[in-house]
Amino acid sequence: MPRRRKKFPCGHQGYGQVCHYCAQLIQAKALEVAEREQARLARQEWEATFAKDVVDLQGLPKWVVLKARQVIAELLAGADYRQFKGKRLNHDRRIISIPLSYDYRLICYDTGDRIEPRSVLSHEAYNVKKPLA
Repeated sequence: MPRRRKKFPCGHQGYGQVCHYCAQLIQAKALEVAEREQARLARQEWEATFAKDVVDLQGLPKWVVLKARQVIAELLAGADYRQFKGKRLNHDRRIISIPLSYDYRLICYDTGDRIEPRSVLSHEAYNVKKPLA
């Protein structure tokens, strides 16, 4: 005697105890929710790291933030700004511009005994105005 297909409450037909199609959909949605939650937690952890920064780095691409943090840490540890191809500006020799890439610059201020990081500017913002420390 051949097995009979039965109709599940969802409207699908099959031979098992449960509708495998609907079970796969439920499992996929649960996985999607878990991935979304994990991404939200990672984003919150990333945003929490900005509270410890000396300079406001929010709104910048992640690779720029990481490079800026590395350069700032080395500057605060006593590294020379010329090691990072930094240059003093002509209009105010106390202001130092350190390139992070072609598109971003770290602006620092020389207080005499140490160098204080002040801001990270995009290429456009850096060229439009003279950075004031």
